[in-house]
Amino acid sequence: MSDQKHAGRHVRRAMFRRRTEPGAAPGSIETDPNAHKPEIRILSFGPDELKEEPIPGVSRVESILRRRPITWVNITGLGDSRTIHELGRIFKLHPLALEDVVNVHQQPKAEFYDGSLFLVTRIPIAGERFETEQISIFVGDHYVLTFQERPGDCFEPVRERLRESRGRIRSAGPDYLAYSLLDSVVDAWFPIIERYGDTLDDIDREITEQHTLDAVSRLHAIRHELVRARRLFLRQREALGIMRRTDESTQLVKPETRIYLRDCQDHTTQIIDAIDAFREMCSDLREFHFSQVTDRTNETMRVLTVIATIFIPLSFFTGLWGMNFDSSTSPWNMPELEWQLGYPFALGLMASVAGVMLLYFWRKGWLR
Repeated sequence: MSDQKHAGRHVRRAMFRRRTEPGAAPGSIETDPNAHKPEIRILSFGPDELKEEPIPGVSRVESILRRRPITWVNITGLGDSRTIHELGRIFKLHPLALEDVVNVHQQPKAEFYDGSLFLVTRIPIAGERFETEQISIFVGDHYVLTFQERPGDCFEPVRERLRESRGRIRSAGPDYLAYSLLDSVVDAWFPIIERYGDTLDDIDREITEQHTLDAVSRLHAIRHELVRARRLFLRQREALGIMRRTDESTQLVKPETRIYLRDCQDHTTQIIDAIDAFREMCSDLREFHFSQVTDRTNETMRVLTVIATIFIPLSFFTGLWGMNFDSSTSPWNMPELEWQLGYPFALGLMASVAGVMLLYFWRKGWLR
């Protein structure tokens, strides 16, 4: 139990990790000194060409921009405030948005600034505990800029589509690339949510067959994670809705891309529905577990009650003949003590009483 409490405290701390000191000016950027140092990778492309290359420093980013119709700049690591400041200058990003980039406790959202769209989403991190990583996305008229906390993401299928020029991704605008990234994030969550369903099926089987004792704590942990996931996807769906409906998005999000965003929003709704179903399943399994425990307790109490009920008259008989009144002093003092078959008679009487009671209990169905 102490390990579970420690894990719970770790998860709660991970949910809110603000780097900016209290009272700091709005837009201040304070990075984590232990965070991964930024690695910059640029993928610039057009309908007929594509160039993918790592960049050793932020100084080369500005010279590569606008060489091709669209440039995707991916930053892996948030451990250098100077790099983030310089990228903000190059792309003319709002300081408040950059502050949200380094404060990686943000929930999914969509915000519009002058000439850019700022998106926050969260991707799952592989592991036993429910952990997520913040992905920050800036969308401009000719670029997409992404920030992630550490190496590893779910965007490789998008990169492969760009390299192989599959679909319309290289001929569409940066808004479609941003949609593709968001869609990859949502798709990455489906196996995670399905895993909860498999885990709940295993717990159901254990409760039914093995009468596991730690089911309640496991169900509580799963339900807690599902609540967090539901809150996350409600915000994700809200952000997608803002991208589809807000008037400010007309210049950055084209009408043809909004149709795809609607499909992504539908996938988000499917995940929310699955989460709701699994949360209800958690409650049902907890009630089923408690009913199983209650049934086993009642069964034990029934057996003990039957045993105690049988021994009540037997205790009476043993107590009665255990008084040992001398029959030679008075004929009224337990003449049975002088009988030759007194002891077998007492045992037979007690056995008969116990047998009659067991037969009565059996007919009543209390022993079945």
